[in-house]
Amino acid sequence: MPDRLPARAAIALLTDDFTELPAPAGGSAPDGPLGWPGYGAARARAAERTGEQESVVCGTARVAGTPAVLIVFEFGFLGGSLGERTGDLLVAAYAHAREHRLPVVSLVATGGSRMQEGMLALTQLQRVARASALTRRAGLPQIAVLRDPTTGGGWATLGAGADVVLALPGAQVGFAGSRVRPPDADPAAYTAEAQVAAGSADAVVRPEELRDTLGRWLRLLTRPSAEPAPPPPALGATELPATGWEAVRRARSPRRPRAAAYLDAYLTGRLPIGGDRSGGADPEGMLCGFGTHGERTVAFAAQTGTATRPAGYRTAARLVRLADRLGIPVLTLVDTPGAANDAAAERQGAGAAIADLFDAVAAARTPVTTLVIGEGGSGGALALAAPGRTWATPDSYFSVIAPEMAAAILKRPCSEVELTADQLRVRPQDLVELGVVRGVVGAESDRTSDHLFPGTDDRRP
Repeated sequence: MPDRLPARAAIALLTDDFTELPAPAGGSAPDGPLGWPGYGAARARAAERTGEQESVVCGTARVAGTPAVLIVFEFGFLGGSLGERTGDLLVAAYAHAREHRLPVVSLVATGGSRMQEGMLALTQLQRVARASALTRRAGLPQIAVLRDPTTGGGWATLGAGADVVLALPGAQVGFAGSRVRPPDADPAAYTAEAQVAAGSADAVVRPEELRDTLGRWLRLLTRPSAEPAPPPPALGATELPATGWEAVRRARSPRRPRAAAYLDAYLTGRLPIGGDRSGGADPEGMLCGFGTHGERTVAFAAQTGTATRPAGYRTAARLVRLADRLGIPVLTLVDTPGAANDAAAERQGAGAAIADLFDAVAAARTPVTTLVIGEGGSGGALALAAPGRTWATPDSYFSVIAPEMAAAILKRPCSEVELTADQLRVRPQDLVELGVVRGVVGAESDRTSDHLFPGTDDRRP
């Protein structure tokens, strides 16, 4: 999608059946509510140049087969700025989405609020935020596409406030527009790519891939299901470990299948979300997104075998809450030696991030299923585990603390680490007997503890 593409041309790239929504009744004085000299003439010139009566075009269409409400900014109309009439159109579009149970797709290109309407323009952001919140409460997904530029209040509401945020390559994205930044500001920080790296957007999408990508996202996010996701089959060893230390060594083996292999085998057409929306991302330590299992959408949050960063926990919490709101079942894969415990992690709020994930999983109404596929290192692993719906693979373990650390705390010599692992009862079959997990998937003995879980028992993890 070329820079500053007109709204109608952008719509034509995404759909062939766009129907514009009727504009709400009403109007304003020739020079607007402030009586700004020449404002009426500027609006007339913008209308003549663009063929539009406002800075947004709103309507309904099918995007790769899925019906949606489209909100498309026309940057050529006074820089895509938001005024009172813009607010009227946006609020009406959200109301139509709620009335007809449609997702909302916003193609944002704006310089911010319209100065010629003063504070009345700025307060449109409150109206938009409320309309978006009501739509979110109705369980309808919102997807934003950040075009060039996306700045000011448009970024801080329709853009950053969406459930999934996509961006076009090289688009200028930031709360501060180019004319109001500090003179020494690094322009690279105000780009789509920088926002993805900072966890404020999910992905950069090339223009030629946008229709297909939006269609895939819409299909994934509009298929609720009350049925829990079944645990994936084990991809590694099938025999159970003889000792606790053997369980630990297997889980730490570099040859053991990792999260990506499990997700590849379990899901088709998966799409990632990235970032915690708080300035951080952990793409190496936590994989989150949505995919298809059979005919159903399943959300996933999967640890990759590394120490999980605070941004990873916050991203997983974001994923669980989004899936819960949309009625989509969740699969979590536990595999971490523990939460990152360096000074940077503490400064980034490790404890609060883990607490947030515990809360998201505990409060979820949608079913959450967990499979421990490797290391289950203490609370940093347990935060991702579903109470009452956790399974383990034969090459995994779960422990209150790593055996080496337990031995150190107990002032035992290194020679007693293996004994300590046995005493901690970390083997998957131990976890079944303790009632910590429901069963061991793919084990030759097919160990299961379903008899320990009559119905739903929220006392067990």
